[in-house]
Amino acid sequence: MHEKILTLAKAIVRPAEEEEALLDALCTAAEAELTGRLREDVSPEDCGAFPCAAALLAAAGLLPCRDGGDVERFTAGEVSLQTGGNGGLCASAGLLRRQAAAMMAPYWADDSFAFAGVRG
Repeated sequence: MHEKILTLAKAIVRPAEEEEALLDALCTAAEAELTGRLREDVSPEDCGAFPCAAALLAAAGLLPCRDGGDVERFTAGEVSLQTGGNGGLCASAGLLRRQAAAMMAPYWADDSFAFAGVRG
């Protein structure tokens, strides 16, 4: 399944030659992350969306690395923050992560947290 995920991720981000090893590692990490969140009765092979969701997640990991994704300016007094020139890439990465989560939501274990019986 790793090769299918890597092929899809390459189609999404079109990595430069020097980015391919990083994308391969990101695919491995995405596959592990998604597998770890699956319900106990579900395997990656049971999810038709799994390869695509893992590829989206891996691609999201690569995007902020392009064009330096670091914060260019930060001010503590009167709080100010300015991102680098790739703000669109960071937004795109977030969109890819949300899309992957939406695709996998039916297969994930309930990992939400709630207080029950707590007086306010």
